[in-house]
Amino acid sequence: MAKLDETLTMLKDLTDAKGVPGNEREVREVMKKYIEPFADEVTTDNLGSLIAKKVGDENGPKIMVAGHLDEVGFMITQIDSKGFLRFQTVGGWWSQVMLAQRVTIVTSQGEVTGVIGSKPPHILPPEARKKPVDIKDMFIDIGASSREEVLEWGVKPGDMVVPHFEFTVMNNEKMLLAKAWDNRIGCAIAIDVLRNLKDASHPNVVYGVGTVQEEVGLRGARTAAAKIQPDIGFGVDVGITGDTPGVSDKEASSKMGEGPQIILYDASMVSHKGLRDFVTDTADEHNIPYQFDAIAGGGTDSGAIHLTANGVPALSITIATRYIHSHAAMLHRDDYENAVKLITEVIKKLDSDTVAKITFD
Repeated sequence: MAKLDETLTMLKDLTDAKGVPGNEREVREVMKKYIEPFADEVTTDNLGSLIAKKVGDENGPKIMVAGHLDEVGFMITQIDSKGFLRFQTVGGWWSQVMLAQRVTIVTSQGEVTGVIGSKPPHILPPEARKKPVDIKDMFIDIGASSREEVLEWGVKPGDMVVPHFEFTVMNNEKMLLAKAWDNRIGCAIAIDVLRNLKDASHPNVVYGVGTVQEEVGLRGARTAAAKIQPDIGFGVDVGITGDTPGVSDKEASSKMGEGPQIILYDASMVSHKGLRDFVTDTADEHNIPYQFDAIAGGGTDSGAIHLTANGVPALSITIATRYIHSHAAMLHRDDYENAVKLITEVIKKLDSDTVAKITFD
């Protein structure tokens, strides 16, 4: 592996951490370690979302920058008499990316390695072999010979299961491969925005937030925003990239390395026009590249943030990422760094008058 600089070390620590919805503690502790030096105060809400507060002007507007802590994974639901584990997906999975993949079960006694299995294709009828295996017909094999042995090893129903994959810098060192880019990259962006503002003046109060349970319905963003009561919200997440074989520009036009994505529309929110225009004007002013995208299905934490109280102008800014919701996803370091730069420059300009103008634009 290439030698890791300070940024890559942080990204490795964030993505290697384990945290499916409802089990984000390990990831929260990693994010807290990195964001605390740049915050005036770090708290959590009652669901476990991390909220790091940085005061510029205490009378200025409140700006929320949210990435979610959780990753898609699984939960153990049953243990059969032969020692095989049944599981529930936690977050969205495509069955074709799951079989024969290594997983880690996090128990109260430590970690246990397993592999996702199913009935061998060799004994299936020819027609059945052509179809993807249903998730309900899969199981996790940890090499146990009985239910008693599984329990002896500390595995029990309710335990978290995460994909096993180690952070990797590709031969093209701009390309970064890891599990859980969705959405540890958003957490990293929130950290680095506060880092950039540490010694900078900004006419507002900034909240760098790591939300919980985004993958099961934007739940932590709802409670964190209720606690913060922001005036402006940014959901920072991954987006779809269209630069792999077989994908047309009509289906997905974004390319890795060509800037962060400004989301115009998704299933959870119509982006706020005034805020969108302000962000793109700022990007143009500072020569920061960006791309537009619209996503018919899915949403980000912005969808929950913008419905807080009497409404919050919000925008999703995403990083074009390949192979999300699988064991290994890939993104481009330049897009990450440009997203940090863009959000930092936007925040520096968000004073009370500007926010009032954006809100009613």
